[in-house]
Amino acid sequence: MRSVFVAGIGVASFACSVASAQEPARTSDAEVLAADDIIVTGRAQRLYRAEETTVGKAAEDPLNIPQALQVINSDLFVDQGARDATDIYRNISGVSFFSYAGVTFRGFRQDQSFYDGQRGNPFIGFSVPQLFNIERVEVLKGPAGLFFGPGSPGGIINYVSKTPSDQAALRTVVTGGNYDRIGISSEATGRIDRDGVVTYRIGGFYESMDPYRRNTQNKSLIGDVGLSIRTNPGGKLTLQATTYDSQLQANRLRGVLVDDAGNFLTSIRWNANERSDFLDLTSTAYQARYATSIGEQVTFDAGARYFKATERQKYHEPRGLSPTNPDLVQREFRDQIRPVDGLSFMANATARVDVLGMEHKFQTGADWYDETSVLQSRILRAGVLPLSLSNPAYGRSDTDAARAAALPYTTTDTRTKRYGVYLQDQISVTDALLLVGGVRYDRFEDGVTTSTAGRVTALSNYRDGDATLRGGAVFKPRQNVSLYASWSQSFEPQAAASQSTDAGGPFAPVTGNQIEGGVKSDLFNGRVQANAAVYRIVRSNILQADPALPPVNGQDQLRPIGKVTSKGFEFDLATDVTPDWVLLVNYGYNDARITGTVAGQSITNAVGDRFANAPRHKVGFWTRYQVAAIDSAFAFGGEHVSSRTSLSGQRVRPYTIFDASITKRLGFAELLLRVDNIFDRVYAASGFTAQSGHFPGEPRTFLAELRTRF
Repeated sequence: MRSVFVAGIGVASFACSVASAQEPARTSDAEVLAADDIIVTGRAQRLYRAEETTVGKAAEDPLNIPQALQVINSDLFVDQGARDATDIYRNISGVSFFSYAGVTFRGFRQDQSFYDGQRGNPFIGFSVPQLFNIERVEVLKGPAGLFFGPGSPGGIINYVSKTPSDQAALRTVVTGGNYDRIGISSEATGRIDRDGVVTYRIGGFYESMDPYRRNTQNKSLIGDVGLSIRTNPGGKLTLQATTYDSQLQANRLRGVLVDDAGNFLTSIRWNANERSDFLDLTSTAYQARYATSIGEQVTFDAGARYFKATERQKYHEPRGLSPTNPDLVQREFRDQIRPVDGLSFMANATARVDVLGMEHKFQTGADWYDETSVLQSRILRAGVLPLSLSNPAYGRSDTDAARAAALPYTTTDTRTKRYGVYLQDQISVTDALLLVGGVRYDRFEDGVTTSTAGRVTALSNYRDGDATLRGGAVFKPRQNVSLYASWSQSFEPQAAASQSTDAGGPFAPVTGNQIEGGVKSDLFNGRVQANAAVYRIVRSNILQADPALPPVNGQDQLRPIGKVTSKGFEFDLATDVTPDWVLLVNYGYNDARITGTVAGQSITNAVGDRFANAPRHKVGFWTRYQVAAIDSAFAFGGEHVSSRTSLSGQRVRPYTIFDASITKRLGFAELLLRVDNIFDRVYAASGFTAQSGHFPGEPRTFLAELRTRF
């Protein structure tokens, strides 16, 4: 497998010579400048801006969407040296890190991601999405049920893949840094035939480092290939295949234990895992997308996506402090295999039609998703040695894996199906007023089978359906300013195990309803984009045990009693202060509270009346100034996250960190030098449980990238 990735990098480099041998397409001087020069005067102009988004399943101007959204493009990835999804959260108001690939989104925990508008995240379980083959990240805030079906009311994250281009190009990056970081990546794109009917993209990525946590080593490999075929005027078929291989030694990583005030009890380098522990992910995704225009008024697109992934874990799970010795952390050993595969289809169409003198943009679509997710787990608790916080002695527990192998697997087999259809109408009442209304209906089927040593111990199945609505209005006093108000819905199926008739089921899904208002702007020829939004989300029908009712066949009676209300404000600014100076600032305020519950009972991910890892305040900024006279750019950024609460009610202390970088042009190449956490601040990026501690943030790290592009 590894040789395939290394070969991919070599093939990408070779492909450049093939591309450069073809007759180049005619391009304007501006296009040549953009392709050949990396740092030029004026590059800051509209550098990180998005004039169009597909987060609503069809291409649209963000000013015409009555809901808050953000688009993070590859220019920002490059300038910030971003590697994975966690590197870009600081650029998104209302979003903060929770755990692994999970985030807190407008107060709610959210673990689901979409790729090119479809379900099928190849980074299953406890792996984090990588950005090497991603062109941009689209973030739709608040309930997104109309376009994406069941999901959290906080919002969705959609990763848009890089695709082949008819402009011949090659980009190679060599990476180095502290913690023995070393890596190389290369990607090439261009025409296969003279007329550009068929174009290609091929790329490979490899990086290795020994992070600051004891015993750890991370290796990541990505191979990506794509082919685009122009099938008809205005029509294109794109085929892509991407494979991932992630090897994480001494994982899966938990946190470092803290006291109730949020202070780490030992060095953040501490790790409950032995050097022989690991988390390995192998994953492959295949995708086909077709898009075409039918005349000037109709567009159509369809897609199919299949992925197959397996995550293998053998690791030591911390189980809290020993009751007899506060320096010892109790542990258990877990051997787990997580095979997952998913298949999805979607189709969308838009049509512009004049009715009674008003233009209607009708949009309709359907999607279908089928996933099988299996967890094979065996847990060894007896005879696992504890580990000292102050002086951990590793290597004495390497036999735990062999002892666990004698235990039977407990297998949880989860089958999930989702399919839905939607219709939306966007009405241009006048040039200044847009009205939007839409409806969607979903069906879902969930089944969970649990067995131990081949004997079924639990079986549950549930199917149901639900409708979601969305309405809004956009008023444009000027073409580059929009005021909007909207109401949107989402829903999440209840857990299949909770639908038993003995527990009082079946139950209607958990629902989310949001009211939002805001302003968006694109001023001074795009030099200033300033957006602000206020919102209120109510999440209802959360199941809780009803103490007023007696158990039936040993099961507590559940009722949809729980309710949560999330209120907040967000502000985002992207501006060119001068032609060479760009500034990004985002701020989010959120207050998520439990507003309905059974006395004495809590709600998942909540502590008291508040939610875990939900900061009230979060600020992020990034500014970049280029000096053309010396072919250099200087950047400075930072993030502040206010105090939070962990899942166990322990305090997660607030933190503020800063980063800086210098980019220097060197003829045909450029050099990036970057330092993160400049002042080497010790902080918790997120809280988890008292047994496994808080997730520490990275200490001061250095990154160097030598980039070439042709």
